[in-house]
Formats: sequence, structure tokens, C-alpha cells
Amino acid sequence: MKQIFDNVSAKCSKIVTKEYSTSFSLGINFLDQKMHDPIYAIYGFVRFADEIVDSFHDYDKKKLLEKFRNETVSAISDKISLNPILNSFQKVVHEYKIDWELTDTFLKSMEMDLEKQNYDQVNYQTYILGSAEVVGLMCLRVFVNGNDELYKHLKPFAMSLGAAFQKVNFLRDAKADFEVLGRIYFPGVNIENFDVDSKKNIEEDIEKDFRHALVGIKQLPAESRMGVYLAYYYYKRLFNKIKSLPAKRILTERIRIPNAQKFGLMFQCMIRHQLNML
Repeated sequence: MKQIFDNVSAKCSKIVTKEYSTSFSLGINFLDQKMHDPIYAIYGFVRFADEIVDSFHDYDKKKLLEKFRNETVSAISDKISLNPILNSFQKVVHEYKIDWELTDTFLKSMEMDLEKQNYDQVNYQTYILGSAEVVGLMCLRVFVNGNDELYKHLKPFAMSLGAAFQKVNFLRDAKADFEVLGRIYFPGVNIENFDVDSKKNIEEDIEKDFRHALVGIKQLPAESRMGVYLAYYYYKRLFNKIKSLPAKRILTERIRIPNAQKFGLMFQCMIRHQLNML
């Protein structure tokens, strides 16, 4: 029975999520149970594409990403794939009517990462759209459970949340992105001479995204609101930690929140949510 294969595929996507992201795994646990597998599937798909361009340095990344794109197209068209991650993803695409444009835009952003480059404003916005905002929209399709009107209403807020997460990642990973991958995402920023003003301008932009995103989180259905708010709450704390540090500090280490503190944040978030203090 194909159901057995689909179950195995879903378990593979869950394993990928748990291995790569403690914070998102925690957030998923606070979504309604029926949303767990779909969000695992989206994360697994996004994570594998990202791994190709970020980690597989001893292989032909361009060839691997092209193959991954072709297999994604086939999986969606055939409604099955022997790659369990793609099999899970295609199932979600069809069940929640995720437009091909979202998947295509995401893959195009991954293709941008194949080349070392300094991003100008146009490429920066294009990359943010593809790597983060459309991923937020994929998840939103699941969160609203087929409600097209609510999806359209919450779309700009979901895009802001995705953008905020990605920009925080850029700050957190600035050292590795520059030294290992040869990338400078923030336009007009000289990483080798990263100063207080540059950091402040980036932080003000991220603050704006977070403020806008929270407006939408408050309007999510109850079954998805807590899980999304937990991810927001964690990233906001990570961002605040980065804000408190000197500009040069983020170029010497990867700023993170220890797992023990993540669980503490989880309980704080639960209390805030229960008291309607979002």
C-alpha cells in the first residue's frame, strides 16, 4: 500500500527537521497535530535544497541542485517520488494547493547561492523573497487549512515573518557566510569593516518586519497560532541577543541560544499565549 510509503516518507521529513532545527521542531510541537507532518514536509524540502548549496562543497552543487529541481517537478507532476522527502512535499503541495510559483521562486533563490557574490538591493530583495517569504507562504497554506480568503489577508504578514527570520539568520551566520561561502547578503555592507551604524540600520529593518509579522500572528487560527508564536518568540530573543552585542562580535562567533534556554523560552511563550499577552 502506498500509505505505508507515505508514512515512511513523513517520518523521514520529521527526522530531517529534528536533526537540523531544535527551534522549529519545538514550534511544530505546538501546532495542531494534523499540521505536524505537512510542516515537517515543507521544512525537509527546504532544508535539503539549502544543504546542497551550503554544505556539499566537494560535489558539483549546480548539477545536484538541477537534479533536485527536476525531481521536484516530477514528484509534483507524478504525485509520487522515490525520494521520501520529495514524496512528502508533493503530497502537501497537492493537499494544500501550494502554487508552483512558490516552489519555483524558492528554487531560484537557491540557484543564486551557487555563485559567490555581494548582493545589491534588488538581488537582496529577490533572494529574501525566494529563500524566506515564499516559504512562509507555503506554511501559511497549511496554517489556514484551505481558507483562501484568510490566506490572502495574512499573506503580507507571513512574508514579513519569513523575512525577519532570514535576516536574523544572515546576522547570526555572517562570519561563516563570508569566510566559508563567500557571500555578503546585506547590500552596501562591508563585512570586513562592519560597524555600529551598519548593524543598527539592519536591525531597524528587522524590527519593522517583526512588528508587522506579529499583527498577522495574532490573527492566525487558534490551532496554528501558538506554534507560530513560539517560533517568532524564539527568533525575537535571538535577535535581541544579537542586538545587545558589539558589531565585531558577530564576526567572531555564531550567536545562538543554548537548548536549555530554548525550553525556558518555550514555557515563557506558553504563559504569554495563555494570558493573551502576544
